[in-house]
This record gives sequence, C-alpha cells and structure tokens, in this order.
Amino acid sequence: MKQTPRSRSGLAIQEQQTTHLVAAKSSQFTRLLKSPRTWLAIALLGVVLLCFVSPLKAVFDQAFLVGQLQRSGSWGVFLFIVVYILLTIIGIPGTVLTVAGGAVFGLVWGTFWSVIGATLGAIGAFWTARYLLRDWAVGRFSHHPALIKFNQAVTHKPLNFVLAVRFAPISPFNVVNFLFGLTPICWIRYAIGTFVGIIPGTLAYTWLGVTGTQALQGGDHLPLVIALLFLTLLSVLPLWFNKNA
Repeated sequence: MKQTPRSRSGLAIQEQQTTHLVAAKSSQFTRLLKSPRTWLAIALLGVVLLCFVSPLKAVFDQAFLVGQLQRSGSWGVFLFIVVYILLTIIGIPGTVLTVAGGAVFGLVWGTFWSVIGATLGAIGAFWTARYLLRDWAVGRFSHHPALIKFNQAVTHKPLNFVLAVRFAPISPFNVVNFLFGLTPICWIRYAIGTFVGIIPGTLAYTWLGVTGTQALQGGDHLPLVIALLFLTLLSVLPLWFNKNA
C-alpha cells in the first residue's frame, strides 16, 4: 500500500515523539542513578537483607555469638572488636553483641572491649557520613530546624554535647554516628566524647549479659534485677534532667 505524504508525516511525528519519550526516560534514569538517595536506599535495603536473610542475621542470636566467641579462643577478642566495628559502620545495632561480650569476657573486660569496638565503629561511621554524604545532606537538609539546632549545639559546646548525647542508652547510637558526621565537629573531640559517654550504657548492657548468664545457670536473680534497674535509671535520667533544666 502506497503511503501518502500525510501518512508519512504522521509516522515521522510518532517516531519523534517516541524518540523524545525514550530520551526523557533515559534522562530520568540517569538522574536517578546519580542521586545519593538512590544509593542510600539501595544500601539500606542491602543491610536489611543481610540482617534477616543472609547468615549475618546470626548477629542477633546471642547464644550463637557467645558460642562463636568462646570457640575462638585467643582470637575471640580480635573477632569481637572487628565484628563490632563493621556492624557499627553499616548501621546495625551492637546491643546483642555487647550483651554477649558480657557473657564471654565478664563485666570489666566485656565493657572495655565493647567500648573500644563501638568507638572505632562510630569513628568509621562518622567519616563515612562526612566524606560520602555530607555535601548531599547539607544541601538537602541544611534548613531543617533539627539539623540547625544540632549544629548550633555542636558549635557551642562540642565535647559536652557529644557526652550528653552519648550518655543516654536510649539515644539511637547508629543514627547519631552519621548525624555527627554531617556537622563541623572535630573528629578527635567526637571520638573522646563517644568513648567516655558510652561507658555507662555499655556497662549496663554488659552487666545484663553477665547477670543474665548467671541467672540462666541457676544463680541468683537479684543481680539481674539490679542491672535492669541500672539500665532503666540511665535511660530515664537524661529525660528527667532535660525536664528540670
């Protein structure tokens, strides 16, 4: 069938529209790939899958962690710290690992190794946020009231602010790690404040590991109750202080 000039003109217009549509979709896909939010969402999805689908879900199994650390012998401390650092950098809470550390290493050494691992991991997360996410986050949320107040507090009294935030066990440790990386705070003050500030909370969770193990083995339940009360006190004290300040 012979095409008329009008039909050829219609086909040309359709081809142009199809070309423009493909180009627009390609441009949208390219912008999507260049967006930090896309890669952040992919990273968060990967973390969720690792935690609940892959063997990494074992980090939430206290009995498994205790068994692995006990079987590691002299390498147990090294394994404990390395795992703690990696979990903290990728944003996975290390509470279960802290409790397991108490069951394996005891109150004093369990607290010490947990503080070392958590502090090094917090520094790693801090640097990740500062060098990979800061430009995007500042451009996106620089006018957000919460970030403005956070920056003002960091600028006014950096070390005291880090200590105050870290002291409360109920504060989102992993979120705060990345949030501090978006501020201009010196990493040394951040590290010192984190190391000192998390000692009380880490001690409480480690104590739960020690007393919980003793209770499960038929020991006295009173130390476990005292450890729970101590953790509750640490969680409520900052709220009471802010209310009365």
